Amino acid sequence: MADEIHTLAVSLFSEILTADQLLRNRLSRVLPKGMEISHFSVLNHLVFVGDERTPAQLASTFHVTRGAMTNTLAKLEWAGYIHIRPDWDDARRKMVAISPAGRQARDQAISMISPLIDQVVGELGAERVRLALPVLRDLRIKLEIN
Repeated sequence: MADEIHTLAVSLFSEILTADQLLRNRLSRVLPKGMEISHFSVLNHLVFVGDERTPAQLASTFHVTRGAMTNTLAKLEWAGYIHIRPDWDDARRKMVAISPAGRQARDQAISMISPLIDQVVGELGAERVRLALPVLRDLRIKLEIN
């Protein structure tokens, strides 16, 4: 029984890692020139939450180091996609907000990746995707906790 669970676990993680690599590769090719997946992810998150975030909050959300997030934010700021300002209540902290150019870049990225993800979901079938989502969500939650 333990061997069967081990084999199943290895197969599951192998499929997820391979799918992640293939998806990242395909997304990278259709994103606007110069935009990386990490850039899109931050812009998309800022649109979704609709409010400013600190770099530390963003690093925590994306499970990356503060240094990695600082690097991503520097590139986004240089591109004009975000504004970084001091926190008026605590000058040691900074606040990050999406700029109008960042919102436009995110919307452009969405329009460029939508055909790809719609095609994949269409080929898999909506019902199969709907059935896979709870398992993937539970896996994500389990990994976040541990």
